[in-house]
Amino acid sequence: MAATVSAQDQIASFIADAMPERILSFKFSSSVQKRIELLVNRKKEGFIDNQEQEELERYLLYDNLIGLAKARASMKIAGK
Repeated sequence: MAATVSAQDQIASFIADAMPERILSFKFSSSVQKRIELLVNRKKEGFIDNQEQEELERYLLYDNLIGLAKARASMKIAGK
């Protein structure tokens, strides 16, 4: 897992350096947000299957990566 975290950190820094303003304004589309909400609710209710669980985990990894990139971008812009 440490390698994944390190890789995410490197990718987040790269994205933040390349396009700080764009990453700060990034949001998932409404259809993706609805899908994530559906998967979260299915998990809470105990009706999520393995494929949906894997999909939800991917979305959570993407969200973590974007969050890291946004934090880096905020620091970059604040440091200008």
